[in-house]
Amino acid sequence: MQTKTLIAHPPHSCLLQIPTHSSRSKPSLFFSNPSLSFTSRVTHTLRLPKLRFSAPVRRRNGFATGCISENLEDSAGNRRVEDGEDDASVSGEVVEVKKEELENPSLWNQMKEIAMFTGPATGLWICGPLMSLIDTVVIGQGSSIELAALGPGTVMCDYMSYVFMFLSIATSNMVATSLARQDKNEVQHQISNLLFVGLTCGFLMLLFTRFFGSWALTAFSGSKNVELISAANTYVQIRGLAWPALLVGWVTQSASLGMKDSWGPLKALAVASAINAVGDVLLCSFLGYGIAGAAWATMVSQVVAGYMMIEALNNKGYNGYAISVPSSKELLTVLGLAAPVFVTMMSKVAFYSLLVYFATSMGTNTMAAHQVMIQTFCMCTVWGEPLSQTAQSFMPEFIYGVNRSLAKARMLLKSLVIIGAILGSVLGIIGTCVPWLFPNIFTPDQKIIQEMHKVLIPYFLALAVTPPTHSLEGTLLAGRDLKFISLSMSGCFSLGGLLLLLLSSRGYGLAGCWWALVAFQWMRFFLSLRRLISPDGILFSEDMSRYKLEKLRAV
Repeated sequence: MQTKTLIAHPPHSCLLQIPTHSSRSKPSLFFSNPSLSFTSRVTHTLRLPKLRFSAPVRRRNGFATGCISENLEDSAGNRRVEDGEDDASVSGEVVEVKKEELENPSLWNQMKEIAMFTGPATGLWICGPLMSLIDTVVIGQGSSIELAALGPGTVMCDYMSYVFMFLSIATSNMVATSLARQDKNEVQHQISNLLFVGLTCGFLMLLFTRFFGSWALTAFSGSKNVELISAANTYVQIRGLAWPALLVGWVTQSASLGMKDSWGPLKALAVASAINAVGDVLLCSFLGYGIAGAAWATMVSQVVAGYMMIEALNNKGYNGYAISVPSSKELLTVLGLAAPVFVTMMSKVAFYSLLVYFATSMGTNTMAAHQVMIQTFCMCTVWGEPLSQTAQSFMPEFIYGVNRSLAKARMLLKSLVIIGAILGSVLGIIGTCVPWLFPNIFTPDQKIIQEMHKVLIPYFLALAVTPPTHSLEGTLLAGRDLKFISLSMSGCFSLGGLLLLLLSSRGYGLAGCWWALVAFQWMRFFLSLRRLISPDGILFSEDMSRYKLEKLRAV
């Protein structure tokens, strides 16, 4: 087998040149109408029956290069192009490249690429709920009061942390953009700025927890629940010590994601979860520290995870301990990139907090039952977040990229929604069966188990629709339809809050809270779906001037 060339000058340079993406474009799993650049015109027709790219693919002067090995025949099939022939021997032939070979990589390869991109994001979302779920399981075996106290305690520790998720989004976007420019100094500067922001927010939350934690828990739970507030405050004060490490860990983890590194963050999250599980069992079950032991185990695991993520960043040649103060313009850039995510997360946090607030007023048993159900619900819903990440990563190429194709964007969305529906059904069945068939995992108290069983139907309906909703909302973010998604999330929160207030005042109990959650989730789904299938939506409208296509700017 001889190595041949598609480039006329020089005849021996066996290179297929494909322009690489610029710093403003995002990597795509698809090759849409690839433009092959040749150094001279070839006017005869050549057929390339088989294209085989030799490995490894090398990069040279901004182009992805690779050799094509095959004996070439003319249209009659009786002539081969030999090494050393000049382009006069092939004059008058037009190269026909089989587009299917470039446009349609195997389904397995596409799935593998998506898994490699979204896998770390799954770990990012699953770590917090997993640790709280471990706390719930261990504490539930001991005291019902402490189990109920985990409700307002996790609101202060977990739900409040989601407010700062904008740090993760901003870090991954800005680092990926600077890496595309191949400016290592700029990457380091941005990481240092974001580390300062994360560390500052962490210490502010530490001070807030220390001086206002008890007040916030009393305002949230009511002054009548004295024992519950005391236990929850113990949990919050201990876990609050990890706020700086938690937010710094988010910044360094997202920097690794921007560098396409998944192993470092995944190792850190796996070690943190193991430490939390072992610590809970040791401190709570064997040493009898109760809710305080669970808090210490979670706090230590978060500090260890933050340290491991910093070290993973250092191993890639960056200084995870270097901190610099950003300018006001740089701060505005960070907030501008993360504003839609911030509004979305604030709406979710506020609504889930309202659920805990109303459940707290219904008694200890009801509160404990809600704590179990909401923790398992959050644990299941995070598995749909990678669908949103996939849409945000690969939709822009089809919506407003160089090879724009709204038909391909609609097809990709259809695939994501189908996958989301399947995933939602599986998560709904598994998530419902666990508290239904195995409630003793969480608590032996039969009164709490009865309350849990009252909300199984709305629990399933709310969980099943969540993954496809993530797909739709991720597509809206990818299309930069920022105004709509901000207004729709605010509207869902307002209407859901009013329904929650109405059902609670009518005495529907914990079931009323969960039916309000069903309404909240399905409103998000239908509003996003209607927006995307509208003739004026981003997947159908050819006029993109109405949408603010914000370009990522290097700071």
